[in-house]
Amino acid sequence: MAIERIVDPSLNNRGDDGAADEQIIEVTLRPTNFNEYIGQSRLKKNLQLSIDAARKRKEPIDHVLLYGPPGLGKTTMASVIANETGKNIRITSGPAVEKAADLASILTSLSDGDILFIDEIHRLGRNVEEILYSAMEDFKLDIVIGKGPAAHSVRLDLPKFTIIGATTRTGSLAAPLRDRFGHIHRLEFYSTNEIGQIINRTAKILDSPIQDDAIDMLSTRVRLTPRIANRLLKRVRDFADVNGDGIIDRPTAEKALELLEIDNMGLDPGDRNLLTQMFDNYGENTVGLNTIAALTGDESTTIEDFYEPYLLQIGFIERTPRGRRLTKKAINHLKTN
Repeated sequence: MAIERIVDPSLNNRGDDGAADEQIIEVTLRPTNFNEYIGQSRLKKNLQLSIDAARKRKEPIDHVLLYGPPGLGKTTMASVIANETGKNIRITSGPAVEKAADLASILTSLSDGDILFIDEIHRLGRNVEEILYSAMEDFKLDIVIGKGPAAHSVRLDLPKFTIIGATTRTGSLAAPLRDRFGHIHRLEFYSTNEIGQIINRTAKILDSPIQDDAIDMLSTRVRLTPRIANRLLKRVRDFADVNGDGIIDRPTAEKALELLEIDNMGLDPGDRNLLTQMFDNYGENTVGLNTIAALTGDESTTIEDFYEPYLLQIGFIERTPRGRRLTKKAINHLKTN
C-alpha cells in the first residue's frame, strides 16, 4: 500500500521541477531575523545573548548544536544566526562530506567570522569527524601528506569560524564532537497559538486570504510543526483556488484536509497505518522497533525520526526498555476514527 506522508523524508533528494519549486517557496517563507522567527523564545534569548557578547568582544559566536525532530526550524535558525551576526553562511550536510579532503576544502575557503552549517551532522564519517576536532577547538587543520614511511603531517591555520550543526539524533554524535559545541539547544514543538501565527504569516506572504476560524482549525492539525503547517497551508490554498473563490474558510480547510486524509489529531495515513499495525498485531503489548518497521515497511530510523516524536508528544505511544507500546488514548482514537 502506498502511503503518502505529510513530510516526505525523500523530498530533498528529488530532482524534479516540482521539488525545486517547493524548495524556492520554502526559502521565501523563512524568517530572516529573531523578530520574524515565531516561537522558540528561550532559544532565541540565549542565542541573542551569545551574539551580543561575541560582537562586544569582536569574536565569532561559539559553535552551536541544534537538535530536535524534523521540521522545527533548525536550518532556518542557522540562517537567522548568520543574518543577526552579519556573517556569511556556507551550507552543507553530513552525507555530502564524504572524505576528509572535502571538509578540508570547505574549511580552507572560509573567512574570519563565517558560519558553516552542517545539517545531519550525525552522519559525518569518523575520518571526517576527527578533522573537525582541532578545527573547532584550535582553528587548526591537520593534513597528512604522502603515504607510507614518507608521510608527514602539516598543520594549517584556519580563520576563526563558527560551526552550526543540526541533528535529529544527538545520541549518534560522538562525545568528543558533541563536547566541542559551546551551545547545545533542543528545538521544542510549537504551541497551537504559535502555529496559528506562523500560518497567518505564511498566508500573507502567499497572498492567500484566510479566515481566523480556518487558522484555528489548521493549527491543531499540523503536528505542532512549522514545516508541515506551511506545506498543508499550500495544499489547502490549492483546494480553495480550484474548488472555491480562493478564500480559505473553515469548511474549505476541512474539505481539503479530508481529501488529504488528515484527521482531527493531525495524523496522516502513515501514522494511522503504524498505530493500526501495532494494535491489530500486538494490542496493548510492547513491540520492538524492528518489528514495527517490518510491519509498516518503513526503516526503523524513519519511524524514530518522522513518526515517533509527534506520537510521543501527544501521548499515543510509550517507549519502554523492551520497545514501543500503544496508550489507551491511541487505542480510543483508533476505535473512534
